[in-house]
Amino acid sequence: MKTDCRIGLVQMESIVGETERNFKKITHMAEAARKQQISLLCFPECALNGYSPQDASELGDSLQSSWISRLSECSQDLGITLLVGLVERNKDLPKPFISHVILSPGEETSVYRKVHLGRSELDYFTPGACFPIFSAHGTTFAVGICWDWHFPEMAAIYSLKGAEVLFAPHASPMIAGDRKEIWLRYLGARAYDNSVYLGACNLVGSNGKTKEFSGGSLVIGPKGDICSQSNLAEEGILPATLAADRINLIRSPDRISMRDSFFLADRRKELYHELIELDISSRTKKLKK
Repeated sequence: MKTDCRIGLVQMESIVGETERNFKKITHMAEAARKQQISLLCFPECALNGYSPQDASELGDSLQSSWISRLSECSQDLGITLLVGLVERNKDLPKPFISHVILSPGEETSVYRKVHLGRSELDYFTPGACFPIFSAHGTTFAVGICWDWHFPEMAAIYSLKGAEVLFAPHASPMIAGDRKEIWLRYLGARAYDNSVYLGACNLVGSNGKTKEFSGGSLVIGPKGDICSQSNLAEEGILPATLAADRINLIRSPDRISMRDSFFLADRRKELYHELIELDISSRTKKLKK
């Protein structure tokens, strides 16, 4: 990380199908973030179109839509990198992606497409198939969306590719339980095991249909410690300054103390072939014999 990085995690209400309303809220949040000197601003899953798998076939826009162009202009005007969740349409596919666009001043639009779909999403969306990393404002970062973060391999891949910050936008409804309590069960491990900063955020309020979201935003350090968190059950931005010296020391080959260990540097990948070869079904069959 070249310098300390100022990030922002947004929790906001997004109404399904009311893209203009959601767009205005996103740009308003971006303007507020600029006043807080935030460089990287992450919005929740499907913030632009609203989250409702059952309505996905009627939602969404392509990356060439006017909404993305206008968000790109907003990024350029404010000098902020925006990470915005949307339902992404592709004319060659019958089902859309759950995507996050990355819009940086002077750069082409980039995108991450949710790889691990939840079971309630499988019938309505197309899964992504790659793990890209991005760079802006002297920081290398990556995105995983909601259910993605239950898979440890993903965070390891990102860290090995050089990501210093992982963003975890969510659309987790109230029925799923308390966000902070649940997130701390596994997101801290993702940060700790892979020596990365991790910032999570969630939708809040109603989607205008049948879902209610609890909100929640949290920043975790590269040793699994909580750097910052929001206890608000309303819209807002959680800002956090991520120290470059801290992660640079961990990633440095000159580190001495065990407390600064970069665990991935000592892995023995020649022994991990079973991770790919084994699956749940084969293990279950063995137990039944």
